Amino acid sequence: MRIAPALGRGALVSIEVALVSAVGALLIGFVTGLARLSPHWYVRLPFVAYVELFRSTSSLVQIFYFFYVLPLVGIRLDAFLTGTLVLSLNFGAYVSEVVRSAVQSVSPGQWQAGVALNMQRAQIFRRIILPQAFPVMLPALGNYALELLKATSLVSLITITELTFAGSQLVQFYGRPTTIYLAVFMIYLVMALPLVALNHHIERRAGGVWQGKVRDK
Repeated sequence: MRIAPALGRGALVSIEVALVSAVGALLIGFVTGLARLSPHWYVRLPFVAYVELFRSTSSLVQIFYFFYVLPLVGIRLDAFLTGTLVLSLNFGAYVSEVVRSAVQSVSPGQWQAGVALNMQRAQIFRRIILPQAFPVMLPALGNYALELLKATSLVSLITITELTFAGSQLVQFYGRPTTIYLAVFMIYLVMALPLVALNHHIERRAGGVWQGKVRDK
């Protein structure tokens, strides 16, 4: 049956979009989150504007804007780059909030301890702050990874043949919408289950870390 191979290829494209977008979102999120902690307003302001813009507008509208409007001003991006870029920017805005709040959750006394040890600011952040903030970030980052996987269906609207688009094409060609869309549903479920299990594991470990910190205090 040709339906299964087509859905399999679509699922692989969905995974590829999710992986590329996840890497982009992490890079953008970390840079933005740390920049928003800068004591200088002129450093923070552009990143605040970016975060508010992408959090306050629909990701669907963003994809359409990048794919259909930017070419009108001479900026042309192919469909895959457009989809992964928009998803990276969109989820990067949310990741930046996770990074910022996690770093801020570390006690100010940790900074003071680093200064007392005559450490540079970068050393304090790398050796003291980040190792304590990172476990706090993990549960939220895991949840956003799951949301990102589901959001890959949006790129079907700009002709990327990922799982949803492949399913729609098969329905138009073969009919049988109930069978095909049920298969699409099940494939998304199978792709998501490992992330769900990983999220539960991370949440349990993070909970243990926090309980250990409370006991230490």
